[in-house]
Amino acid sequence: MPNYLSPGVYVEEVEAGSRPIEGVGTAVAAFVGLAGRGPANTPTLVTNWSQYTSTFGEFIEGSYLAHAVYGYFLNGGGACYVVRVGADGVTPAAVAELPSAGDKGKPAFRVEALEAGPGGNDISVDVESPSEAGEGNFKLVVKQGGKTVETFDNLTTGRGKQNVATVVKSQSKVIAIEEVGGSLAAPATGTMALAGGGAAVPARVTPDDYVGNSADRTGFAGLEAVDDVTMLGVPDLMAVYEQGIIDLEGLQAVQLAMIAHCELMGDRVAILDAPPGLNAQQVKEWRVDKAGYDSKYASLYWPWIKVFDPLSGQARFVPPSGHVAGIWARNDDTRGVHKAPANEVIRGAITLALNLTKAEHDQLNPSGINCIRAFPGRGIRVWGARTISSDPSWRYLNVRRLFNYIEESIFEGTQWVVFEPNDQRLWGRVKRTINAFLMRTWRDGALFGATPDQAFFVKCDEENNPPEVRDAGQLIIDIGIAPVKPAEFVVFRIAQFSGSPDTE
Repeated sequence: MPNYLSPGVYVEEVEAGSRPIEGVGTAVAAFVGLAGRGPANTPTLVTNWSQYTSTFGEFIEGSYLAHAVYGYFLNGGGACYVVRVGADGVTPAAVAELPSAGDKGKPAFRVEALEAGPGGNDISVDVESPSEAGEGNFKLVVKQGGKTVETFDNLTTGRGKQNVATVVKSQSKVIAIEEVGGSLAAPATGTMALAGGGAAVPARVTPDDYVGNSADRTGFAGLEAVDDVTMLGVPDLMAVYEQGIIDLEGLQAVQLAMIAHCELMGDRVAILDAPPGLNAQQVKEWRVDKAGYDSKYASLYWPWIKVFDPLSGQARFVPPSGHVAGIWARNDDTRGVHKAPANEVIRGAITLALNLTKAEHDQLNPSGINCIRAFPGRGIRVWGARTISSDPSWRYLNVRRLFNYIEESIFEGTQWVVFEPNDQRLWGRVKRTINAFLMRTWRDGALFGATPDQAFFVKCDEENNPPEVRDAGQLIIDIGIAPVKPAEFVVFRIAQFSGSPDTE
């Protein structure tokens, strides 16, 4: 309290009443996988597709990461973190061999595009007659996209300043050239197109590359330092499994580590993909007998979806986790985290790896496999909203995510309570603060009950804060909420009815 030494009127600002709790974000995904370039093992915030391509490059062979991120933004995702694992891969450059004029069966020179990648496939080299006649002289005309971009005249294969390798190395910005075959013969007249340029091929990775460790901030363990993340996907796990880099046990080890990470953090949910090429019976056996996952912090989606692949110019099957994460974000934005993220169209999906029947779906849904189904006239939709937990209390995905939202919002919004005097005044302020937040949550339709008393309670008084608790420096607040559950099974009971004039 300030000291007042002279008569007068004094005005002070004092803390009174409750402080509002702001709801935290619920739709920030994190994707871990392989990319052609970009920062390695550094969670990088990406807010749109253009930002992703400028940082990590375009679609590449042997990776589903770009497809997942593209599908995430296409389906409504607003922001995500990308963690690039593995060392820099090799990007093939376009090449061509110029045949020898003396022995046309042997190559004389090897030409390579300076810029690696598919862009080099537009380059061609013409070997023409020189402007000045001379023994062994020749001219090189370099074209790109059919247009001449460089010309090197009066070249020779002998020593001197007109040596072809010397001139091209010092002047060309498009190609490099080197002698092959040990012959000093000039190349034969003609045109050779460069070919073989391609996208980056990622380096081989191990399960440890994906898992990483929190101390070095590698893999998805490095995401422990990022509080914003609420969803975790590792779509490239399926790419390295398809290539035989890891086996089924390695795949399951990474997915178990994903689950453990989400359980440790307590504020995010893992979106798991099933291995490729499985039918309904096989995916159930894998889920129940082999994988045996059981967690309220993870969900599983199947089957794979077919999307257009700009790299090959054809459609291909990809794991659905990236598109599903986008649907979660879209659902949270339009309806709220309390709404089950199901019965939603998957944007960009052309068809499915397997069109399920209802009988097959009947076998998969109780095992926590969220199926994706195609319905005539209604498109391809997510048709499941379960976790992979065996606990009925945490069966539904929206319940888990709603609790994550409420817990994190209260945690962030009550930091001011720490070190305050632990008395009845503080108890009342804390109770009013949380009551106001849960009242808003109930009005948004996230809690079940006709009245607030039916939907939630907040208890903070001397009964749950006796002297021994206060002496230990603790403040206990008991909160109970009644989450809404999805109408997963809609049953209409229809019977014959014989009406009468007196019936209303």
